[in-house]
Amino acid sequence: MKKKKASASLPYLASIVFLPWWVSFSFNKCLEPWVTNWWNTRQSENFLNHIQEKNVLERFIELEELFLLDEMIKEYPETHIQKLHIGIHKETIQLVKAHNEYDLHIILHFSTNIICFATLSGYFILSNEELIILNSWVQEFLYNLSDTIKAFSILLVTDLWIGFHSTHGWELMIGSVYNDFGLDHNDQIISGLVSTFPGYENPREATGRIVCANCHLANKHVDIEVPQAVLPDTVFEAVVRIPYDKQLKQVLANGKKGTLNVGAVLILPDGFELAPLDRISLELKEKIVNLSFHSYRPNKRNIIVIGPVPGQKYSEIVFPILSPDPVTKKDVHFLKYPIYVGGNRGRGQIYPDGSKSNNTVYNATSAGIVSRIVRKEKGGYEITIVDASDGHQVVDIIPLGPELLVSEGESIKLDQPLISNPNVGGFGQGDAEIVLQDPLRVQDNRHTKKENTEQGWEK
Repeated sequence: MKKKKASASLPYLASIVFLPWWVSFSFNKCLEPWVTNWWNTRQSENFLNHIQEKNVLERFIELEELFLLDEMIKEYPETHIQKLHIGIHKETIQLVKAHNEYDLHIILHFSTNIICFATLSGYFILSNEELIILNSWVQEFLYNLSDTIKAFSILLVTDLWIGFHSTHGWELMIGSVYNDFGLDHNDQIISGLVSTFPGYENPREATGRIVCANCHLANKHVDIEVPQAVLPDTVFEAVVRIPYDKQLKQVLANGKKGTLNVGAVLILPDGFELAPLDRISLELKEKIVNLSFHSYRPNKRNIIVIGPVPGQKYSEIVFPILSPDPVTKKDVHFLKYPIYVGGNRGRGQIYPDGSKSNNTVYNATSAGIVSRIVRKEKGGYEITIVDASDGHQVVDIIPLGPELLVSEGESIKLDQPLISNPNVGGFGQGDAEIVLQDPLRVQDNRHTKKENTEQGWEK
């Protein structure tokens, strides 16, 4: 029966995988000449002269093509100003052609995707029986996977799509769909779409709590060190320390013991951001070593995330930060600003979907007598509890890894721990303040101190 399901399902699965690619490729080749001919012969001149010309001129400015005008002005004297107009006209024509190709690309991809979607829908409707067999085969395949692989898969999927790193998963998916329809990458649009999906728009809640505490339940210490004041457009260090006993071992997803990882989120004031590589000194590069920092979201460059990274090596993390310049950023001022940090060590106790990991305490869901404890073949336990009052049985599932505290025949209470607490990590948050200092004020203070010193010597 299994072989029959597999033989029927695999060709159908292969057709589902390759059919969209084949349809897309075929229709692209078929539609491209027709769409190009339609665009070049039947497109309205008014559309080109008004709407399209406006878009082209906007792109002309955005792409900083105006330096060509400066070069033409230097090259041609006033007596040949007509040649300048010809040069501008030629550049505009080139941009019009590029814009035409871009519009053709959008129309072609959109049409192909609609046809591909319609073809696949019809294929699924006509092959309903094969789809049912495939669904049954996939469910059976997933059921037969080991608990370790299941736990890892659940952790990976939930973290990417509804967890702390979910924003990056959604950005990847939406960005791929966005590009597939022939549209240019746009961080603002993608960020707006991502914010409508599960995941935290801001890692710091209105109460001041950082959302990492939702999964890492134990409370631990974290420390942050920043300069008291910094000048505008200056690279400085923000040092985050996540202390813990490096001799400790934690329960991993596969039930084995391993070392702890650490991670941190640094929430800076608006305008502050991760320093670009070309602004980081050699001395600072040696401190950050091979760490990979990234923004929480494309539109939140002031929030920086790192980890998980090995705690044995990175319990102290140095963030290279670039301060803003109020001269170029009008919404930034010379003020004192707060900085917030959250740091965790070890695995969490709650997965982003709300389910428990194997790194937390499991309590009895009923009071009664432990009638049976079965050790599962792939790790973990099934504990059967019989209610003494009515004989009702409850089975509590314990994942692989933690150590049992109960035995068969033992009388237990409701919510009594069935295992020892395996968690040795935890999460902590802290804050600091930094002053964005006006360099003119610093110079005035130095000048005043110098005058006072000279007057004191004269006396």
